[in-house]
Amino acid sequence: MDTLSERFRIIGMEWVDLDHAARLLEATKSAILSQKMADLGDIPVTRAEAQVKSSDFWMDHVTKIEEARTAANKKKIEMETIRMQFSERQSREATDRIERRL
Repeated sequence: MDTLSERFRIIGMEWVDLDHAARLLEATKSAILSQKMADLGDIPVTRAEAQVKSSDFWMDHVTKIEEARTAANKKKIEMETIRMQFSERQSREATDRIERRL
């Protein structure tokens, strides 16, 4: 069985990858919006933005961003759970040592 630290390392690396994917989607959101608006041609900016943001493509893109962020957050919770288990184990072991002395 893996140690808590090894489980933390593995899950931590998974979290890094998921967080990277979420941040990349978030970082490119404005660029993608600009590209899609430019593809519409010479129309007013507010109208182009409204058309892009009301499109199925944009809804799918925003959904992917939110799903990526949720996946990263869930993995982070797994990491924090392991950290808490380690702390609980330390506390339990300290209590056991004290009780053995008595």
